[in-house]
Amino acid sequence: MPTVVIVGAGFGGLRAARALRRAPVQVVLLDRNNYHLFQPLLYQVATAGLEPEEIAKPTRSILRGQKNFDFRLVAVTRVDFAAKRLETSAGPIAYDYLVLAPGGETNFFGLDSMQRHGLGLKDIPDAITIRNHVLTCFEQAMLDLDAEQRRTLLTFIVVGGGPTGVEMAGALSELIRLVLVKDYPRLNIKDVRILLLEATDRLLPALPERLREAAGKTLWRKYVEVRFGATVADYDGRQARLKSGEVIPARTVIWAAGVRAAPLNATLGLPTARQGRIPVEPTLQVAGHPEVFIIGDAAYREQEGEPLPMVAPVAIQMGHSVASNIKRHLRGRPLEAFRYRDQGTLATIGRNAAVANVYGLKLSGFPAWVMWLVIHIIQLIGFRNKLFVLINWAWDYFFYERAARLITRD
Repeated sequence: MPTVVIVGAGFGGLRAARALRRAPVQVVLLDRNNYHLFQPLLYQVATAGLEPEEIAKPTRSILRGQKNFDFRLVAVTRVDFAAKRLETSAGPIAYDYLVLAPGGETNFFGLDSMQRHGLGLKDIPDAITIRNHVLTCFEQAMLDLDAEQRRTLLTFIVVGGGPTGVEMAGALSELIRLVLVKDYPRLNIKDVRILLLEATDRLLPALPERLREAAGKTLWRKYVEVRFGATVADYDGRQARLKSGEVIPARTVIWAAGVRAAPLNATLGLPTARQGRIPVEPTLQVAGHPEVFIIGDAAYREQEGEPLPMVAPVAIQMGHSVASNIKRHLRGRPLEAFRYRDQGTLATIGRNAAVANVYGLKLSGFPAWVMWLVIHIIQLIGFRNKLFVLINWAWDYFFYERAARLITRD
């Protein structure tokens, strides 16, 4: 049978592998990690709301019953398109069809100092690092008698006004003001400062203006200081300097300002577009290599004059489309062009607060929060994960308690 090699066990790669379960092919899925991560809830690991294993599941376990499936824990270093072969950390792997879904990484926009001292949020180690760092700042504030140093330790900056930044700022505020305030009663909560810095003039640009305003008001009620037109120019681990010249002393800067394609894209020898993404044909094939498909954050495709966003729904739909086209090619039928169906945007800002624009339905506050809860529980993979996440959310909601307030060391 033809071999379909899929690189990346994220949303797109996993959906493509699942959709090929009855196709007359051998599916080989490659990834550097042995798990699939539900990234939309990663910020909750960073703010001590969930444990990592509650939003991740071993890839082999997810596809255990698929007879034509195999998994390899390897890192892909090079693709030889002429020989139809991948070079990996465990040796070469040949393919008949190749689906590249390596995902993305944090885009620091060339700020080397931010890359060295800032905190990104793309994988489980990043989330655990943020959790450790935030809790350690509170422990150090308990030991430091200098008021200025204490305020610096308790100043938390989130950069980026997209869904990740908004959700991170809201969750961080609730962690501190509803939970940590009870753990550290001797600290003055007025010393805590949470800033959300956005370089443009709006939060959540994909949402209508009414919902953007509702999100801003909710953050203000949660004591998050939102600053527009605030572009970070430098950060040395102790103070952030803005392009305006303002200096903000802070020991914590969480970078949620952008994403770019994974480094594998740069090794392929193919032309790239913005954010390191590779332009693809309407069928998601690579020009000149019809047996190669690129999906998810690694692919660049425009629709109605705008590039498709680097979000999970795009990757999921691309994964289904590529699997369908591979099956069509095997039958000798023409391939179909991919068209993204926008299902809307959701963002939660903490307890009883969210904004939603789903299938034209525009909601804010408690109804949007309930919708956000239901959709994320449904999308989580594995009954155990759904159950434990639901239990943790209920515990936090009724008892104002985060279960994962642990400082762990490597």
